[in-house]
Amino acid sequence: MGGVAVDDGAPGVKAPDGGWGWAVLAGCFVITGFSYAFPKAVSVFFKELIREFGVGYSDTAWISSILLAMLYGTGPLCSVLVNRFGCRPVMMVGGLFASLGMILASFSTSIIHIYLTTGVITGLGLSLNFQPSLIMLNRYFSEKRPLANGLSAAGSPVVLCCLSPLGQVLQYQYGWRGGFLILGGLLLNCCVCGALMKPLVAPMTKDLGDKGIEKKKVKPKLLDFSVFKDEGFVIYTVAASIMVLGLFVPPVFVVSYAKELGNEDTKSALLLTILGFIDMFARPTCGVIAGLKWVRPRCVYFFSFAMLFNGTADLIGSQSKDYASLVVFCIFFGISYGMVGALQFEVLMTIVGTEKFSSAIGLVLLMEAIAVLVGPPGAGRLLDATKNYMYVFLLAGCEVVLSAMVLATCNFLFIKKKPSAPADNLESITLTDDCNMKMCSNRAEGNDDEEKGEREEQEKIIKEEKNKDNEGIDDVRPKSVTVDSQEVERFLKEPQPNGNMAASPETCL
Repeated sequence: MGGVAVDDGAPGVKAPDGGWGWAVLAGCFVITGFSYAFPKAVSVFFKELIREFGVGYSDTAWISSILLAMLYGTGPLCSVLVNRFGCRPVMMVGGLFASLGMILASFSTSIIHIYLTTGVITGLGLSLNFQPSLIMLNRYFSEKRPLANGLSAAGSPVVLCCLSPLGQVLQYQYGWRGGFLILGGLLLNCCVCGALMKPLVAPMTKDLGDKGIEKKKVKPKLLDFSVFKDEGFVIYTVAASIMVLGLFVPPVFVVSYAKELGNEDTKSALLLTILGFIDMFARPTCGVIAGLKWVRPRCVYFFSFAMLFNGTADLIGSQSKDYASLVVFCIFFGISYGMVGALQFEVLMTIVGTEKFSSAIGLVLLMEAIAVLVGPPGAGRLLDATKNYMYVFLLAGCEVVLSAMVLATCNFLFIKKKPSAPADNLESITLTDDCNMKMCSNRAEGNDDEEKGEREEQEKIIKEEKNKDNEGIDDVRPKSVTVDSQEVERFLKEPQPNGNMAASPETCL
């Protein structure tokens, strides 16, 4: 019994919800950690870069900004590559780019070289790993997908807690050039994670007359813009773009806020450690809650609650006057931040489905890239104008609360039918397919006599006229192939088996 290695989310393949999927989840955990933590971890080397190239802090801050812009802004390009070549080869190439960028950066002679190598090349490599890993996670998990998304999202705070102290040690022992070189070698692990993304095997039909018939498959579009016809997707994209304007502002400014209140540098930096530690446990916990039977059909509103929680934490945190109140703020912000991180892609998967997710995530990330470039710099300008961190946190809180209201209100008013759980959708699709197949088989039996008469008449016409142009109309079944209609009907009623990982090195049709 053979199979076809597919890498484009064939609807005939059911998600295994386990098995090799746990290896895919482990790879997605590492990739998510590198993608989100690396732009922050690189900031450890900023002081050395300032001293080396004689630039200001704002100049070095562009390194992280370019990294994030490449991670988000190249979403459509990544979608096209995934739909054309499959997830695994894209991730393997992305791992090489991510590593190459850091290795080349270790030989840089100006800050512009750092922008091009660490910012553009490494940022592109991380993007080519991040998006395909989420796509493969979506294909391997269905019923357990909320938990899988929560666990993979936890990679961001975990890897950040490891990379930041590692970067400090590397800088102290080997300088920034040696540190960049070692980090470049570390990023080669992205290739290992990409190798874990084995495509699923589409089941073949049973042999009829000792001949296997493969399921026909429609070639996917390189970038499917039809997702914009989905009202739910449009609402999600608008709400997510507004959310990103303020979501990343508090982690950027909370340390400076603490220093402004007269706290020591080490004590102020501890706030980010507290935030990351809470975030680490909030994400998988939220994934478990989102997988509950009562919650999962309403995950859009659960996501709205998470954003509302996050924005409210910003609004209350803006009134902090001492270190203790900032610690409380970081605890609640860490919980809400983890909830948002665990749910954002789970909700998108639920809205657009597996088939269109590869295109949808690329378009969403492109819209969020614009907001990422506007949000933190805009908050910085507000801080320069007012010299008061309260207004910065108030602005961030208002933006996130607004996004929660847009998502919940628009879904309630414009989306008449709530999205059901993927498991229920799969069951209804299977039942519908079985009914259609049964009707087709019954219709074929009922019209068998008429078809025989029509075929005999067509044979006579073809023999008399001997017209070559009409030879293609001949649809006579060869006498050597005989098929029992009852056997065909029994076969069509059998359920589709779960997808298995491909044993061959093929990655896509």
